[in-house]
Amino acid sequence: MNVNQQPHMASPYGQPQPGYQGYPQPGYGGGHVPSGYPAQYAPYNGPGSAYQQGPPQGYSPYASFPSKTLATNLVSDLSSSSPLDLGMRGPPASGAPPVSGAQNYSQFGQGETQNGPPPMGAPSQRPPVSQPYTPGAVNLPGPQPPYGQQFGAPPVSMQQMTNQMASMQVGSTAPSPAGPGYAPPSVSQAAMSVPYTPASPPTFPPTSTAPSQPPPTEAVAQAPPQSYYGGPQPPQQPFPNAVPPFSSTGPTQPQVPQPVSPQSFPQAPPVSQPPFSTAQVPPGPTQSYGGPLPSTQPSFPRPPLPTSQPSTFPAGPPPTSTPSQLQGVMQPQPPVSQPSLYHSGPPPTSTGFPPQVGAPQRPPLAGMQGPPMASQGPPMASQGPPMASQGPPMASQGPPMASQGPPMASHGPPVASQGPPMAQVNHVPPTQPGMPPGPINASLSGPPPQPGMQGYPPQQNGAFGQVRGPQPGYTGPYPGQPNYGAPPAAPAPAPAAPKRLDPDSIPSPIQVIEDDKTNKGNEPFTTGVRGQAPPLVTTKFQVKDQGNASPRYIRCTAYNMPCNSDMAKQSQVPLAAVIKPLAPLPPDEIPPYLVDHGESGPIRCNRCKAYMCPYMQFIEGGRRFQCGFCSCVTEVPPHYFQHLDHTGKRVDCYDRPELSMGSYEFTATVDYCKNNKFPQPPAFIFLIDVSYNAVKNGMVGIVCQELKTLLDYLPRENPDVESNIRVGFITYNKVLHFYNVKASLAQPQMMVVSDVADMFVPLLDGFLVNVSESRVVIESLLDQIPEMFADTRETETVFGPVVQAGLEALKAADCAGKLFVFHSSLPIAEAPGKLKNREDKKLVGTDKEKSLFQPQVSFYNTLAKDCVAQGCCVDLFLFPNQYVDVATLGVVPTSTGGSIYKYTYFQAPSDQERFLNDLRRDVQKQVGFDAVMRVRTSTGIRATDFFGSFYMSNTTDVELAGLDCDKTVTVEFRHDDKLSEETGALMQCAVLYTSCSGQRRLRIHNMAVNCCSQLADLYRNCETDTIINFFAKYAYRSVLSSPTKNVRDSLVNQCAQILACYRKNCASPSSAGQLILPECMKLLPVYLNCVLKSDVLQPGADVSLDDRAYLRQLVSTMDVAESHVFFYPRLLPLQKLDVESMALPVAVRDSEERLSRGGVYLLENGLNIFLWVGVNAQQELLQNIFGTPAFSQIDPNATSLPALDNPFSKRLREIIESVRAQRSRYMKLMVVKQEDKLELIFKHFLAEDKSNNGGASYVDFLCHMHKEIRQLLS
Repeated sequence: MNVNQQPHMASPYGQPQPGYQGYPQPGYGGGHVPSGYPAQYAPYNGPGSAYQQGPPQGYSPYASFPSKTLATNLVSDLSSSSPLDLGMRGPPASGAPPVSGAQNYSQFGQGETQNGPPPMGAPSQRPPVSQPYTPGAVNLPGPQPPYGQQFGAPPVSMQQMTNQMASMQVGSTAPSPAGPGYAPPSVSQAAMSVPYTPASPPTFPPTSTAPSQPPPTEAVAQAPPQSYYGGPQPPQQPFPNAVPPFSSTGPTQPQVPQPVSPQSFPQAPPVSQPPFSTAQVPPGPTQSYGGPLPSTQPSFPRPPLPTSQPSTFPAGPPPTSTPSQLQGVMQPQPPVSQPSLYHSGPPPTSTGFPPQVGAPQRPPLAGMQGPPMASQGPPMASQGPPMASQGPPMASQGPPMASQGPPMASHGPPVASQGPPMAQVNHVPPTQPGMPPGPINASLSGPPPQPGMQGYPPQQNGAFGQVRGPQPGYTGPYPGQPNYGAPPAAPAPAPAAPKRLDPDSIPSPIQVIEDDKTNKGNEPFTTGVRGQAPPLVTTKFQVKDQGNASPRYIRCTAYNMPCNSDMAKQSQVPLAAVIKPLAPLPPDEIPPYLVDHGESGPIRCNRCKAYMCPYMQFIEGGRRFQCGFCSCVTEVPPHYFQHLDHTGKRVDCYDRPELSMGSYEFTATVDYCKNNKFPQPPAFIFLIDVSYNAVKNGMVGIVCQELKTLLDYLPRENPDVESNIRVGFITYNKVLHFYNVKASLAQPQMMVVSDVADMFVPLLDGFLVNVSESRVVIESLLDQIPEMFADTRETETVFGPVVQAGLEALKAADCAGKLFVFHSSLPIAEAPGKLKNREDKKLVGTDKEKSLFQPQVSFYNTLAKDCVAQGCCVDLFLFPNQYVDVATLGVVPTSTGGSIYKYTYFQAPSDQERFLNDLRRDVQKQVGFDAVMRVRTSTGIRATDFFGSFYMSNTTDVELAGLDCDKTVTVEFRHDDKLSEETGALMQCAVLYTSCSGQRRLRIHNMAVNCCSQLADLYRNCETDTIINFFAKYAYRSVLSSPTKNVRDSLVNQCAQILACYRKNCASPSSAGQLILPECMKLLPVYLNCVLKSDVLQPGADVSLDDRAYLRQLVSTMDVAESHVFFYPRLLPLQKLDVESMALPVAVRDSEERLSRGGVYLLENGLNIFLWVGVNAQQELLQNIFGTPAFSQIDPNATSLPALDNPFSKRLREIIESVRAQRSRYMKLMVVKQEDKLELIFKHFLAEDKSNNGGASYVDFLCHMHKEIRQLLS
């Protein structure tokens, strides 16, 4: 099924989702929703008999992941299935972290409001990430009171959802050997027939140690107590704060250590992760299958479930009806956001993804507008009580949710997170609450579950399955469907809504990012160790080059390559490098040294032509050297000879950058130049559209005014010497105007070329000039252009002849250079390259959609090839008010190493700042011309595929008319022989280019990685951010030849194969219900889902074809840091900003439920910055930022913040400027007021939520991935 498909669900669970209390959702709230419930519910006072939430008849829960809440029936299914254990199992740790103190990780401070129904008590806070949990088990005292808490929304119980998802355990694990250290799961489970007695739970020993074999009685896993962040919460509150800290309220059933057999990994658990030893799950009340469940009264005491199933989530609350949450926070890696660049479709509306309008809303995520998802419990706003807060402790912890009976075996097998334990527990307790208590499903009884199955019969669909009728003793069919699978039963208390996987129990990008900063951000990264994975792109670190290129120049998907092709095929991990040859370095790092070997040029291997580097081995006393790439032996030229020391190294090794550094440059000799002559300095030509639209929107005036000052900042190598780049000017509409700006003229002269079919340059002398010599004439011209065309009525433009004119001018001057084209409309005038409007939204989603991404004429491909041959790079600035066919116009920039900038509906007052900053940076940045790049590799692998903005005339040379400091080239490698573990794999990227001063140079970057014969070693040294960068580029190129649905499906399939291979070959044996993720890839699902639901692969109705083509071309040249923040945007809670500190507040996850109504958040994705203001933000905060204390007085159209004289305002403006400085494009600021129309656009970037274009939420996608993995394994 298509993961990304979003069903228009009329409330997926037969019941409308509530709107926020008191605040109707746009489009849906306030009014009655289809099932007749008003969107706003009265406070929930206990189970209502009539309110049953259930899926509509015939609704198959899995069809296109229903929103985060899974349908109730899912729950029932779950009960019979093996849950996905979402737990990451880490090596056993010694102590579990303490559970109780209030921690401050949550996003909302204690007093802040969360977006969603208010929690009954103050939300407890999540412990800081690094807090360990303590696993004390607590005995729960007898019966707990029914939940009487008032909830604004119907009891969608978190638990249910949780359970549902709970059935998933996500385990993130590091590959491990066979799982030493953990006892194998014990098979003896309680007999199914054990009756469900409410005995009080025994206390258990902390689970911090590896689980010992559980007593034969029940296989209930004992989870390290979930620390519900914050003090124990009163057991009886069902929701938000209801979850008692694990420790205080223990699961009610006896917990036995879980018999999971996780593997212990060699790696130490990251600090912040709770060490849970294996994934132990707090047992939810598991029911013993077989005995009748306790009666359906909602409030029966919680008896321990004799289940034989361990609940799956280790540190999670017992899986009961409370949502299971994985409690430890996982370490997140920064998520990538889904970009929808500029005009992309509005973001989903209601909770993270609004249901389509018209469809009733799904329960909003907590924290979103709307009642928290059931499973979400208190609004999770990211602050909020820890997820624990999400839901009462599993039902098992308290009375089952209202009508729910003990959760069905919702607990899944223990989570297996193999690898260091995650900070979050990566397990989600699976409880299934959704069913009213009653006898357990018959299907549950039967032979005792296998240990691996922890009690569920293997379920085919992971967490979802076919919808089943109500269980025997449960209340009958869902309310609107009397015969939903079973005869109606007597009314019983309404079952709580399906439980959803607790988002805090699944791997968190933020956690991973923060842990990496803590672990790797404090000391320099030295590149001397082969195969060492660098810090993440989100970590600030210093690099010391000791023989391998800095990760700023090269990042690999795997730093441990498989030794042979069979292993590479089996794992499906892509082997690629993202190379940014001219990457800028921070001020504390030294740029590559320039080495001059004289007239004979750089020393190279005779056979493979690799350049001298640290991998060359000198032999015979230094007279010859053996190549590290091809093993050929080459004579050392006499002038380069040097003696060797006792270790075989040259005595001048550390005096020569090429023998001791990973990156350096050589000056190239005339043999490396075109036509064997040194190049002329490059030229910049500015080509300005002066048609009616361009003049009217102010673009012409702005460009001319800016160029007067910008020409003083042309790139130069020595800041003290003026640039020797020459400049020229052309204006055009449907004819071209060339300008003679020779220094000797009093006034510029204009020459018009109206024969656009055969373009030529009417003048040679005086067209390209030196700025300082011709300054007066140039300024006069720039003053006159806006006046000359002020009254133009010409609306048609040409484009092909414009590029041809610039190319011909460079040919005439015999130099390379760059064209800056400022263009406004589709070129429909009669001329070569004329285009027609082919925008057809009806083709979107069909097999013909790919044609929309392909150029409509071949003219531009030929033109691009000619430009590359001359070293003519084209940068295109577009100012469209309608379709301009970016897919076709972009061919020339993307084939020549240029850039495209797009300012749709350009308006000078609001867009001028962004355009001018982009133009200034584009003109001033470091750039090389007429470049050729070749990647050489050691024997055994070779570069087979390349991605980026370039042209290739053969299979090895990447040709770039221009190569700037922002461009990356991504290279994929394949095996052509075996590699050896001793020598590893080597790659050398050599780029030959002309510097902006006209000097021909060679820049060399070397990289050595390890090779392995064990899959576990491969999975231990991968970099997820780089893998996602590669997958995005691969997918975005594939849309040129395949339907987007096929592209998405192949991505999901490859990702499932990667994870299934790990599960099968590296993880210790465990139940199929567990989702086990490698430690370094635990964020692969969340990031991959961001790519899948991006505007290119899954567009919303309002995303234009031009935006999609623009984004497709933009991503093709992104480096890893840019793609990371693009797909998973950074979301900073400004209410937590400390003006005294230079540190930024810790980011929060990209989900609406993490937003506090009382907060102000900054979201950036590399293309946009949003300032989201909660409707209840404190007056003092608003006064400090906007200069007004009233929310209603904030101007939603503001694109900049007032410069106020207070520390908060100054610090916030500094942060915005520093964030902009990190990105290659200027990000326009948009102020988004909660509940305002712009909020739709903002929500589009909340990558963990369901999107309004049908993209799945992170939770749903994780379930889908688990299902795919299980299918592959079965």
